[in-house]
Amino acid sequence: MVDLRRTDLAIESRELYKSDSGREVPGVEVDQEKLENITITRVNIFDPQGSMTMGKPMGNYITLEIPDMRMGTPEFNHYVSRILSIELNRLMRRFPIHNVLVVGLGNWNVTPDALGPKVVSRVVVTRHVFEFAPEEVKPGMLSVSAIAPGVLGITGIETADIIKGVVDRIKPDLIVAIDALASRSTARVASTIQISDTGVSPGAGIGNRRTALDYSTLGIPVIALGIPTVVDAATMANDTIDLLIDSLIKATPQNSQFYQLLKDLNRDEKYSLIKEVISPYDNLMVTPKEIDEMIDDMAGIVAEGINIALHSNMYQ
Repeated sequence: MVDLRRTDLAIESRELYKSDSGREVPGVEVDQEKLENITITRVNIFDPQGSMTMGKPMGNYITLEIPDMRMGTPEFNHYVSRILSIELNRLMRRFPIHNVLVVGLGNWNVTPDALGPKVVSRVVVTRHVFEFAPEEVKPGMLSVSAIAPGVLGITGIETADIIKGVVDRIKPDLIVAIDALASRSTARVASTIQISDTGVSPGAGIGNRRTALDYSTLGIPVIALGIPTVVDAATMANDTIDLLIDSLIKATPQNSQFYQLLKDLNRDEKYSLIKEVISPYDNLMVTPKEIDEMIDDMAGIVAEGINIALHSNMYQ
């Protein structure tokens, strides 16, 4: 079985299990909706067995697959932001919310990891307006503050500790955390958005798991929002070889020795061999060469979606 830790996407964990077993994950409900150029998949992990099988906490995971997002026009990006705001509101409206903290996770010095900080720079913050100029507060506005706490290697402080200090001081009702994710598929890089109500474990997708940001650590609900920006090199090589093997099997006569050799290949051992070959590089990840432009575009889409969800009347 290929290592599930190399994906942050619930939809991919579900696909892996379904392709291996031929059935749906026990303890998991799946609903899919197709819009123009967007496919929305809602995965609900509702019992511990499903959580253990998927390798993800119980809760709701909403995935927007948007193939055109990499080259979308401003009008299309605005449309995506509107859909994102609707799905974000699906999770937010279950909580009584007046004061929201937006957290941009990641390292602003590393482009594929800079999504969170770039989103935070474009979020409309209003907490200071509520506190110092309440007469300027408009209907439909929420008290919103934002922070990009950096990473342990820059600050010397665990991200969770920084956020916990801010939470204790300003006492938000909800956190919206934005982070760059890892995917198993190059097709999903910069073209997929995942939203969940289970919190986030920064760095989990690249094997650098830090303290989780969730209700158990912070005492308030945490909605996580992320976009894949990298693919694990070993996983990509493994999937490419699997496709080649499957093609050869289909094209080879079943009574030949070569066919039997292909059928007898141990795919877990093959994956371990690939990992061994790239092990000197430790967590080798792949990202598109156009990632700078992609990050800027994605940050704009996500920030607008968050702004519409938090300040609905400002965008009517």
